[in-house]
Amino acid sequence: MKLQDLDVIITAPPAPGWGGRYWILVKVTTDTGVTGWGECYASSVGPEAMRAVIEDVFARHMQGENPENIERMFRRAYSSGFTQRPDLTVMGAFSGLEIACWDILGKDRDRPIYALLGGMMNERVRAYTYLYPLPQHNLADFWTSPEMAAEAAADCVARGYTAVKFDPAGPYTMRGGHMPAMSDISQSVAFCKAIRESVGDRADLLFGTHGQFTTAGAIRLGQAIEPYSPLWYEEPIPPDNVAEMVKVARAVRIPISTGERLTTKAEFAPVLRSGAATILQPALGRAGGIWEMKKVAAMAEVYNAQMAPHLYAGPVEWAANIHFGVSIPNLLMAETIETPFHDQLIKGSISVEDGFIPAPTAPGLGIEVDEALARAHPYTGDGLHLEMQDAPCDYVNGNNFEGGAPAPSE
Repeated sequence: MKLQDLDVIITAPPAPGWGGRYWILVKVTTDTGVTGWGECYASSVGPEAMRAVIEDVFARHMQGENPENIERMFRRAYSSGFTQRPDLTVMGAFSGLEIACWDILGKDRDRPIYALLGGMMNERVRAYTYLYPLPQHNLADFWTSPEMAAEAAADCVARGYTAVKFDPAGPYTMRGGHMPAMSDISQSVAFCKAIRESVGDRADLLFGTHGQFTTAGAIRLGQAIEPYSPLWYEEPIPPDNVAEMVKVARAVRIPISTGERLTTKAEFAPVLRSGAATILQPALGRAGGIWEMKKVAAMAEVYNAQMAPHLYAGPVEWAANIHFGVSIPNLLMAETIETPFHDQLIKGSISVEDGFIPAPTAPGLGIEVDEALARAHPYTGDGLHLEMQDAPCDYVNGNNFEGGAPAPSE
């Protein structure tokens, strides 16, 4: 069995677009007619440029190869162009293609992917979700309303979730780390207080940031929200500065999490060695694929650290995250996005049940992709999947931050 054909489908979730502006799906077919699906989570170049990168990585390193030889294909891509160092774009392309290889292998052997990764460790995966507006909420007001956030959190708990994430701390910008506005600190405290009062001890609070603070600013904010005992403080400073993240970890009594922007064991290992974070959040469609992250999970075991796969993408990467989570002993939870489009794109083949995702039983990824639906929603915009704000933090008027892919204006 050899990898033969590749098709790249760039699909755009309908507004409000939870999961990003577009998702890059890859469909790989072998010479024996077995088809595998993957998803590339890479946002540093535009989708058409990324399509060219994916096609090049496939043709150069994978086409004609046995899909079993994942280690060999990884080393080819990792070494491409005399590098042998993490490359966000190349690894983003390879990761989606690697997921497709596992889907092929599972289908060929009539087994779910986790069965090929050491078998089932967890019969179900604990899910968490961002807080999204409820139907009665005004979308523009939601992001700065602790009361609406508390209502959304109560709704999540009523649906079975035991952890909810929110990020009220202001913008992430291309300027790098900034000192939070005092109003951002006050708003963050208000969100934590309202949500904690709403859910009590029925759910963990996951405080999301996106690397937007200086070390000192992250410490100030982290210490301010400590009384509400969040389960994690996510990526409080830019993720490339491990030594500075260690300072935050030592000064704040909240577990630090990081990893959605990291790729390969080479970038995760220093985080573990230094004690910068005890919760790792790889995006499997970017970080090197399932096999590479199994290695990182094994490394994390040695440091008594846990894995919480990240998701701000589509349901194909989500399915890969679930198989990964089912197969490892140090799973904490997995991010989940529930929208009609996410569900329809995989025809409801994997779903959240009372806050947990049961281990899939169907072969491969265990999903059925609605290819026609994906093609019926092509991306026609010119923005990247996620983007950083050009403008600095607003210290006068406050910050109404809707995330990196806000809903389009009417």
